Formats: sequence, C-alpha cells, structure tokens
Amino acid sequence: MPFSFRLPLALGGLLLACTTAHAQKTYLHCGRLLDMRSERAQTEMTLVIEKGRVLAVERGYSTPAGAQDKVIDLKNRTVLPGLIDCHVHLENETSKDNYLKEFTQNPADVAFGSLDYARKTLLAGFTTVRDLGGSGVNIALRNAINRGQVTGPRVFTAGKAISGTGGHMDPTNGYRLDLMGMPGPADGIANGPDQGRQAVREQYKRGADLIKIASTGGVLSVAKDGSAPQFTEAEIRAVVETARDLGLAVACHAHGAEGMKRAIRAGVTSIEHGTLMDDETIGLMKKYGTWYVPTITAGKSVADSATIPNYYPPLVTPKALAIGPKLQATFGRAYKAGVKIAFGTDAAVFRHGVNALEFRYMVEAGMPPVEALRSATVRAAELLGQTSNLGTLEPGKLADVVAVQGDPTQDINAMQQVRFVMKQGVVYRQE
Repeated sequence: MPFSFRLPLALGGLLLACTTAHAQKTYLHCGRLLDMRSERAQTEMTLVIEKGRVLAVERGYSTPAGAQDKVIDLKNRTVLPGLIDCHVHLENETSKDNYLKEFTQNPADVAFGSLDYARKTLLAGFTTVRDLGGSGVNIALRNAINRGQVTGPRVFTAGKAISGTGGHMDPTNGYRLDLMGMPGPADGIANGPDQGRQAVREQYKRGADLIKIASTGGVLSVAKDGSAPQFTEAEIRAVVETARDLGLAVACHAHGAEGMKRAIRAGVTSIEHGTLMDDETIGLMKKYGTWYVPTITAGKSVADSATIPNYYPPLVTPKALAIGPKLQATFGRAYKAGVKIAFGTDAAVFRHGVNALEFRYMVEAGMPPVEALRSATVRAAELLGQTSNLGTLEPGKLADVVAVQGDPTQDINAMQQVRFVMKQGVVYRQE
C-alpha cells in the first residue's frame, strides 16, 4: 500500500485512541442515593457515567477529571435506578370510544399514538417496560426506540397475546357473527396444544421478547365471564415448553384461582393481576417460584370508569365493578405470605405517565416503601432476566437514573415528583 494511504489510517487510529482515552464522562452529584443494593440511602454521593453505563459510584461530590466532562447537580434530589413497569400496553389508552377505535384506526394511527404513550412513560421515570400485548405495532415501537428514532423506555414486548377462541385476547369478541371469522394462531388464538405451540412460534418469528397468555377471562374483553379458566393445563404446558425452548418467558393474565393454578403448575414465569387467588394459589406460587405482577392501579381505574354511564359495554361494566376493587387486598395477602412480587400497573387501562400511583397503593396495602421501590428496580430486573444491566446503580450497569423531589423511603408519594430521567446515559428530563 502506498505511504500516502498508510499515514491517514495511522493518524485515524491515533485519533480514535485519544478519543477513547478521553471519552466524556458525566458526574451526577446526588444528595441522596438509593442504589438498591441496600435498603438505606447514602448521602453526598457521585455517580460517574461513561458510554451509557455507570463507571463508578463515589463518596462525596467528585470533581470532573477532564475538560469535556460535565456535572449535573442533583444535590437536592433523591436518586435511584430507572424504574421498571412489568405490565403496560403502549399501543392504546382508555377512553369512552376505545372499543370503536378497533374499527376506525389503522395500524399507522396506532403507531403514532404509541409514540406519545412511550414518551410519557419515559418522562415519568420508567426507563424499562414489559409490553404485554397489542397488535404487533409494539414490536415496531421497540425497534424504533432501540434505533434511537423515537423517544421511549426500553421495551420488552410480547407482541400479540395468546388465548383460546372467545378468550380474553380474542380480537373478535363482541363482533357480529359475519365479522367474527375464524382467528387462529397467527392472530393469537390457539385451541389445543398444537395450536398453542404454533402461536408461540408465530410470535417468536415476529420478534417477541416473551410470551403472554390468558388462562382466564378478563375484565375489559367483551365477554360475560372474567374469571373462569380458558385454557387446559395441557394447553398451557405446551405453550410454556415451546417458549422455554425458544428462550422466552411466559407471562399469564389470570383473575380466577383455577386458571392460575393450572398456569403455575404448567410453569409460567409470572401471574398478572391474580385478583381472586386463594391460599392454595399462594402456596403454589411460593412452591414454584412464580412471580406476581399485581396491577392495583388498573383495578382501581376500571372500577372508577365503570361508574361513568356507557363508558364500557354492558358486558364489561359488572366485571369491572366486581373484580377491580379486589386487587389491592389480594396484593396485600400475597405480599404478607412471601410471594415474589414485581412492579406492574397495566398502564393503558388508565392513562400513561401516572404509573407511579402503583407505589402508593402497594404501600397502603402493607408493603414498606423501600420494598415497593425494590419491586420496580431489583425485583423487576430479576423477572426480566436483566440483573446484569438493570435494577441497581453500580459499576457496569446501564446508566438508567431517576431523581425525585423528596425522600420516597419516608413518603412514597415522592415517586410522583420525578425531576430527572436518564436512560443509558442520555438525559431526557431535567428540572
């Protein structure tokens, strides 16, 4: 190679080395730091951020080492890891005409709406979410966020959720007979173990990060029963085994006890809602190590909305009034019994961006504030299988950082006063 070509390459290599050696660092001066490795806050601490990860956690307010480094003053804030909501639906949001939107919105409309919901979620301090079912737009949204094209939390998505014909996830519930058609595994409808396997593989093919099933009826589906079992144990087991082969966890929507028991014995990773769980269900969850994602806020929200005339279809209203108010007490029993709990809200059933209300309801039901915070950080990271990246503020972890006004270990309502949000080293909110 002629010398004239070698020299620029050599200089380029030198420039790259210099850039690497003096990569810009961000110093967060934290008045109170909840790193979540322990239950106690540390005062006057510095987080050093480099290349989207935590480089160091230092005592005192450290001085930047390089001229290009910057300092962010959070001395009058409480700083903690980015929050994780393990149950959201970023494609939609409750409204009085929500059921009509199925016939008036195109996929592009859903996609543009999801951008606003994702942005609100991130600005509320939730830097990571599990999206547990939509049309498939949620997969495209995840990809756009990962590419940096749009603003939103880190998304782990189930794509389309899976249930049986007439089940909670059947997209044609309540339709006229001539509109119902015969939705199948590609639409998230599976009857029998073989179709269950096919439905899992379909979502895997489309890019889902996990699988979501409904083993019982639900509140907001246009069907009369919200709690009866809707999958056999054999059907659930086929789903779980197929998902496990593909490296996917299985989240299970369930309200009624029998549907939960079948799902737990079949090996699902988590029970979502769990409204009517009994003592036997709690015992099985502890035996199998099944996670519980309670979604108390959703229960309260649907009960409130059901009091508004014609907010829901006639089949939905009595279910919302009967099931919604029971979630908080169920959560309290499960927590006191020692069930593993990860934070989740079912945002979309209520408006996006107020996810932190769940903390208040958890504390009201008997969970100490620090444990409620751990459910949305350390515990949620465990459920996601992301403990090497998320859940605590320590060297090597992704630089997902939230700061709030006040001290949430003393007043959990401080979690509704988010003043700073950083995701993977990028600041999205600073007040």
